[in-house]
Amino acid sequence: MEETMTALPDVPLPAGIRSRYVDGINGLRMHVLEAGFETKGRPCILLLHGFPELAFSWRKVMPALAAAGYHVIAPDQRGYGRTTGWTADYDGDLAPFRLFNLVRDALGLVSAFGYRQVDLVGHDFGSPVASWCALIRPDIFRSVTMMSAPFGGPPPLPFGTVDAPTQVLAEDPVHRELAALPRPRIHYQWYYSTRTANADMHHAPQGVHDFLRAYYHHKSADWTDNKPYPLNSWSAGDLAKLPTYYVMDLNETMAETVAKEMPSPAAIAANQWLPDNELAYYSAEYGRTGFQGGLQWYRCGTSAAFNNELQLFSGRSIDVPSCFISGKQDWGTYQRPGVFEAMQKSACTKMLGCHLVDGAGHWVQQEQPIEVSRLLLDFLAKTY
Repeated sequence: MEETMTALPDVPLPAGIRSRYVDGINGLRMHVLEAGFETKGRPCILLLHGFPELAFSWRKVMPALAAAGYHVIAPDQRGYGRTTGWTADYDGDLAPFRLFNLVRDALGLVSAFGYRQVDLVGHDFGSPVASWCALIRPDIFRSVTMMSAPFGGPPPLPFGTVDAPTQVLAEDPVHRELAALPRPRIHYQWYYSTRTANADMHHAPQGVHDFLRAYYHHKSADWTDNKPYPLNSWSAGDLAKLPTYYVMDLNETMAETVAKEMPSPAAIAANQWLPDNELAYYSAEYGRTGFQGGLQWYRCGTSAAFNNELQLFSGRSIDVPSCFISGKQDWGTYQRPGVFEAMQKSACTKMLGCHLVDGAGHWVQQEQPIEVSRLLLDFLAKTY
């Protein structure tokens, strides 16, 4: 493994960011990007990416955070990029990819760098990891910023049921109902949990590069049909209103789904937030690793295999200062009906800001990095 790692090309980073490896992090050799490392004694901010992304997704906000006096650390998380020590086999063990172990990864990294307290930011699937970090270890994660994926709180335990008839929770009927619609559909997280999902994307007919280009475009503010609004309920009828990258046509792969929205060569050439040479880094990394590492995270959720341990924190809230930042054109804010509202009402007790950034879809810190950096620094200033 070591030889192939050393043969990898340099990460195409802006000035002031370096790439390095940290050994012995909960069984991983973690690849991290780092900024503001030149001087000791700075406060630390940890950035956790989502799917299908990498530490590289933070490249545009890291210099601004470092310039403001922070030591900024962004890892390739378990299952991703140049971090090694994990295996992702469809028939293998899902347990290393469960939320508690991802929290343990983050905790180990912070500890290795010698910090007793850090500020935390998570985007997309990195957002629930960050949320659970703040919920479980508020002594270490002194503030949390969630991006694109709101946190509605831990799963509840059945309460006051001692004299009630025993209820066996069957599988969520919404998936059967989606499949039974006149236009049959499937929720993307359940598609991502299928055996074929990795190969569909890793060996996409259009190639990994064009697959990612279409995927990133489809979920961005550049796709003009992204005009999100709150949905009423977790029902087939409501979920079917989501774009096809969230609620897919039943018999289409994700590669086929996004191919229909592939931007024109002129649109690609004009793209400022993700030029082709930067996308090439993502496509080379995913071409090398495949997608299964990230897909294992979804499978932990859709199987509900680890819900019992999450219920250990039933009724607990995030009580450190918190903030939510999402793109105004990002359906992620509303993809689970009621969660955006629950986050503000009960799941977070010290929410200091909730921002929907215009001109950004799902990739908010890449599409609008100047505004995201400003909002982050403004929030962090309020937490001291």
